[in-house]
Amino acid sequence: MVRGDLLLARVQPIAGFGNASYAPNERLEELRAEARARMHAGRALPPPNQVPRYLLKLDARERSAIVIDAGRSRVYVYQMEGSTPRLVRDFYSSIGKFGIGKERESDKKTPIGVYRVTSWLPGRKLPDLYGSGAFPLDYPNPRDRLLGRTGSGIWIHGVPSDTYARAPQASDGCVALANPDLETLAPYVRPGATPVVIAPRVEWVTPEALQTDREGFLVALETWRRDWESNDVERYLTHYAKTFRTGDKDLAGWKAHKRRVSAQKSWIKVSLSQLSVFRDPGAKDMVSVGFDQNYRSSNFSQRTRKRQYWVREGAAWKIVYEAPVRAPVLVLPESYPARARAGPETAKRS
Repeated sequence: MVRGDLLLARVQPIAGFGNASYAPNERLEELRAEARARMHAGRALPPPNQVPRYLLKLDARERSAIVIDAGRSRVYVYQMEGSTPRLVRDFYSSIGKFGIGKERESDKKTPIGVYRVTSWLPGRKLPDLYGSGAFPLDYPNPRDRLLGRTGSGIWIHGVPSDTYARAPQASDGCVALANPDLETLAPYVRPGATPVVIAPRVEWVTPEALQTDREGFLVALETWRRDWESNDVERYLTHYAKTFRTGDKDLAGWKAHKRRVSAQKSWIKVSLSQLSVFRDPGAKDMVSVGFDQNYRSSNFSQRTRKRQYWVREGAAWKIVYEAPVRAPVLVLPESYPARARAGPETAKRS
């Protein structure tokens, strides 16, 4: 579009950006919005020597993290150098027609929060609408479900073969990239592991501030682990927030359950590994934590992958949610032709 305006300006005055009278106005507006977003990204690059505040810690299996700046139509790919995220790629993207903050089925909004890629669907198994392929995300995550959010089938996917890219807000809630960009992104993604942070606008901090934030939280996490291992159940329970939920239990139910369990133990050993920690852009002072837990005690042992959400209560970090990680179920997005919600190729556990 910009190139066309420059060529046209050589022979006649132009009336405005995207000066073409022969194209439908709606399509021109979409192209103008895309061009503005791309030009803005060129002028507003990530600040030098700053990183997204969300990437506190990646586990070894994650390798890369995707950070989506929904307000600027950008997808950033980060890899860790030691404990510092390093930007390796960025792309233009399109989000939901009605913006961000998904709350319900069919609201055509893109969710805000911390998610994970669950699988890879090659384009040859999908309708042309999704281009060269799709990376489904685990929306709704546990926090979304706690908040009563509905909807499903949020993917990062390509665009139809006759389309290079789409307007900044053009999907039914998914994140859409040009097919060449999706193919460039693919080697950085590990299905089942790669985290995806979707933010209204990325907040940037210095690596030193990120390290301070990380270390402060890890002290709270280690104190929780140590207090659990001590089998001092009352001290252990001080780490849970007033609004704590897990399954069908609130804080009172959790306390009663843990007191019963603890009374039967003579010793407990707990170790955590493959730890990942992310600040959640969808809430003030919330951290999403995942780890492999090796629990051993005098009468029971178990290994599991666990998810926690921590929030600030006053000056202290407290756990607001805790549960084993569930195997994701792949669900087709709302834009899928005929609204099919299950099929032999795709509707399966991934």
